[in-house]
Amino acid sequence: MARHKSNAPPKVTRQPRKQQQSSGAERSALYARREAAKILHTVLRGDAERRAVASIKSLVFSPSVRNKRGTFALVCETLKYLNVIKDVLGIANVLNSKWKRQEPLVYIICYDILFGKETPSIGDAEKFLVRRKDALLSGLATLLVRKRVKSVGELLDLSQLNGHIKPRYVRVNTLKMDVDSAVKELEKLYKVQKDDTVPDLLVMPPGSDLHAHPLVMNGRIFLQGKGSSMVAAALQPEAGWEVIDACSAPGNKTVHLASLMKGQGKIIACELNEERVKRLEQTIKLSGATNIEVFHGDFLSLNPEDPSFAKVRAILLDPSCSGSGTITDRLDHLLPSHSADNTNYDSIRLHKLAVFQKKALAHALSFPQVERVVYSTCSIHQIENEDVVSSVLPLASSLGFKLATPFPQWQRRGLPVFAGSEHLLRMDPVEDKEGFFIALFTKTNNLDNPKASELPEGECRRRHKRFYPFLWPKVFFRAWNGRLHGSRR
Repeated sequence: MARHKSNAPPKVTRQPRKQQQSSGAERSALYARREAAKILHTVLRGDAERRAVASIKSLVFSPSVRNKRGTFALVCETLKYLNVIKDVLGIANVLNSKWKRQEPLVYIICYDILFGKETPSIGDAEKFLVRRKDALLSGLATLLVRKRVKSVGELLDLSQLNGHIKPRYVRVNTLKMDVDSAVKELEKLYKVQKDDTVPDLLVMPPGSDLHAHPLVMNGRIFLQGKGSSMVAAALQPEAGWEVIDACSAPGNKTVHLASLMKGQGKIIACELNEERVKRLEQTIKLSGATNIEVFHGDFLSLNPEDPSFAKVRAILLDPSCSGSGTITDRLDHLLPSHSADNTNYDSIRLHKLAVFQKKALAHALSFPQVERVVYSTCSIHQIENEDVVSSVLPLASSLGFKLATPFPQWQRRGLPVFAGSEHLLRMDPVEDKEGFFIALFTKTNNLDNPKASELPEGECRRRHKRFYPFLWPKVFFRAWNGRLHGSRR
């Protein structure tokens, strides 16, 4: 007997809305893991090679990263558990040659599998590791037994996370808002005090979360530490001056200069790295500053004798440094080189940094019309601070410069390793919650500095040739600058 065939259309099973939403959330998590892996690769490679790279925060908050909050959390948590993850992978021995070449991504996914809230379900690497979840969990249990501890928490080096609680500092962008108006607005959420050193800096309780505050999003205030805010203030540029910011990105000090200059004059913001140029331009746009010209190139390649720089009166030099004074803010304390068994900074890396810093400072002092130069680092090391300043003092003196005293009321000064170090400014990581260093050079009258006139003309020319072999003709600089601004529009 033949069965009756129904003419009704086939029944379509619709995916539940909750399942559709979770699929979208999982895709977002997939992208976040890839973005986190790229950043993790950058910071681990830089840490292994002992060379300066952007901080984790700077990398995460670059324009190219879409899911900033999720990516930031993944990178930080993976670094926190990195030693444990490496040991588990070694015990489980589940990686083939393909995935060993993608270790940063593997670390990120293993964090999610072992310690995350949800197990990832899409992505080739995710599926590969999820199929080996039992082996990974068994490896973790074996590790606990080997280390004679009862929990994962005991495996972590908690001491590296013990930072000093510091206030939240906020710098008011006076190009868009006055200080009193900012205080009135922020007091709706937190207790606010005016800083006693930097006039446009506000102090708020530790942990004050302002990242999504409208005043931050529209550039009326910037989340900027006290040490960083003191640098531009120490230079004291006047409205109408021409100023060079030698190592600009991410741009907080650059736009602070623009505020201090009341948006007048001109700031030449130098930045060599292409990705950091994008971040710098983003910061400038957010600030509303219109007197900043971005130069995508090496500050050291600028010719001090070029007529294009004849009106430059001040230079801010905040070069690459070890970041040892702000490792908690930068999150460098999470990197392998800062683990308990490797607390000493690599002397080779510090030496390389110091060589560059000396060269950059000597270059800054060589611009003929410059009257004020600020050299600053976020380092606690003498080799990057007092030693750099001491090494250029003979050149500075011959060019008519002397050390001046920024913020005379500040108590902590330079290490007493040479005559004049009392003019230098230091911030202490414990007392001031961050380590910073500032040196201010001001040009003296040649009549007060007879040695400056004793240098023969030939010697002056030889010095310029020795330090500054590359020339940037005026026409090229303006043409390049015009192309850059044309593209920004």
